[in-house]
Amino acid sequence: MNVPRPRRAALLVALVAALALLCCGGSVSALLLGSFSDGDDQNLYSAGCGAGGPIDPESKLPRVRPYGPVQIKNAAIIINVGAEMKLPPRAWVIAVATAMQESRLTNLGDLGDRNDHDSLGLFQQRPSSGWGTPAEVTDPRYAAKKFYEKLQEVDGWESLPLTRAAQRVQISAYPDAYAKHEPIATRIVNALADGAANAVGDSLAMVCASADQISASGWTSPLSAKGTGKQKMVVGSGFRTSSRPSHQGVDLIVGTGTPVRSVASGVVSRIKCDETFRGVKDCDVPGYPGKGGCGWMLEIRHAGNIMTRYCHLVERPNLRPGQKVAAGQVVATSGTSGNSSGPHLHFEVHLNNDRSSRSAVDPVQFMAEHSSPLGGAG
Repeated sequence: MNVPRPRRAALLVALVAALALLCCGGSVSALLLGSFSDGDDQNLYSAGCGAGGPIDPESKLPRVRPYGPVQIKNAAIIINVGAEMKLPPRAWVIAVATAMQESRLTNLGDLGDRNDHDSLGLFQQRPSSGWGTPAEVTDPRYAAKKFYEKLQEVDGWESLPLTRAAQRVQISAYPDAYAKHEPIATRIVNALADGAANAVGDSLAMVCASADQISASGWTSPLSAKGTGKQKMVVGSGFRTSSRPSHQGVDLIVGTGTPVRSVASGVVSRIKCDETFRGVKDCDVPGYPGKGGCGWMLEIRHAGNIMTRYCHLVERPNLRPGQKVAAGQVVATSGTSGNSSGPHLHFEVHLNNDRSSRSAVDPVQFMAEHSSPLGGAG
C-alpha cells in the first residue's frame, strides 16, 4: 500500500515483462490459460444473491475482463477468505476493489529498487509496518485475512463509501483512487460468489436487497418501497419510448413529499431550477404539461464517472455542490415542478460524467445491473 502511481505502474510493467520471459518456456503459459471458462465475460453466477456461496478458487473460474485467470483466482481467494471469516458481501467488494487499486489483483513480490519501500503482495502491505513477514504478506490468503481484520476495526465500515473504508485500512497516497474500481469489483463478486453483490451488503443472510436496503454493490433505489406505497416501484413513462423518443430517463410514480435518496455514494455536482415561466424561475409551484424544464433538479456524480439526475423535486434540495453524500442518504423530496403531468420522480443515469443526452442510458437496465432494480413498467 501507499505506493505512488508512477512507481506502482513501473512495478506492474516489470512484473508483466518478467512473466512474458517465463512464458516463452511454457511454464507460465499453462498457468495463465488453465482453470478458465471458455465464455467471454460471462457472469455465470450473478443470477442469485449469494446463497450458493463463493466458487472454489481451484475450480474452473469465469472470465471477467480486463483481468486474466491468475488475477481472477486471486479475487476468488479474497472472497473465500471473507466468507470463511463470516463477513458480509460488502466486505468482499471493498477488499477486491482495494486489491485492484493496489496491485491489479497481482501478487507482487520484491522487485528490488523498484519497490515502494517494502510494499508487497495483493494489498501492498509493508512488513516494516507490522503487516507480517515478506513470506506472509505475499501469501494471498494471509494478506486477505489481514486486510479484513483491519477493516473490521474501522467504525461503521459497512455504511462508509468504499473509498473511505479502503483508505482507513490502507492509508494510501491516493485516497480517492479506490472508488473507480467499485463497478468491476461488483461484477467480479457476482461472478465468483453466486451474485452476492446483489445481496444486502451488511447481512450474512444472503438475501436480495429490497428497495429499502443497500446492496453489497453499494447501490440502492432512489425511492423507498415504503415511500411508494407499493410492494414494487412502478415505472411510468420509460426511457426513449416510441411515444417519447427524447425522454432521457424514467418516471417513477410516487406522491408529492416522498423522500428521494442518492442511489450510491457520490458528490453533489449541480442543483438547478430548470424551468422558466414568462422569463421568471418558477420551480416552487406545481408544474403542468408543456411548461418546460425539469423543475427543481439535482445531479450527483458517482464512482466510475457515472452521474445521476433527479427531477421535478418539490423544493430546492438542502445541499450544496461539492457536498459528499452516502448511498441511501435522503437528498431531496419528490414533487411535480417543471414540465410535469403529476407527482413523480424523473430519474436519469449518464455515463462519462456527461450531462448531455448522448450519454444517457436506460436507468431500468442500469440499476438492475447494479443490483438495485427499479421495478416493472406501469
